[in-house]
Amino acid sequence: MHTNRRPCGVTSIAVVNAVAGVVTLLFWGLVYLRLFAGSSIADPVLRASAAATLGFLVGDVVWAVPLLFLSVAGLWGLRDWGWLVAQMVNVLWVYSMTVVWVRDMYAGSISPGAVLFTPFAVIATWATVHLWRRRREFWVCSGP
Repeated sequence: MHTNRRPCGVTSIAVVNAVAGVVTLLFWGLVYLRLFAGSSIADPVLRASAAATLGFLVGDVVWAVPLLFLSVAGLWGLRDWGWLVAQMVNVLWVYSMTVVWVRDMYAGSISPGAVLFTPFAVIATWATVHLWRRRREFWVCSGP
């Protein structure tokens, strides 16, 4: 049954996603200014590493950030599409942080991004389960 009262957990997920969207934009803005603005990298190994970082930057700006903000709007209004987009965001967090942690373990050091974004992946893991349990609150069934 669809109600106008947003559960506390759903509100919390929406707020965390809003913060995550802002933090992600700020993080990638700083990375871009530090690594890419007006410089070229001559060493092929460092260039390949920078290319992977740039790939994450573009992927997050094109996909993750818009989806984070869409999830906020949809969760806030208890919309069915908001639930779906929030679950998509949760999968992106778990996937991307898995890649980051494997890369960091292989490199033998923990990156600033791993430290900054791991809490969001942990919350996303909880949010996936929480939203699944609350899924009926997002859909209005018109049938019998």
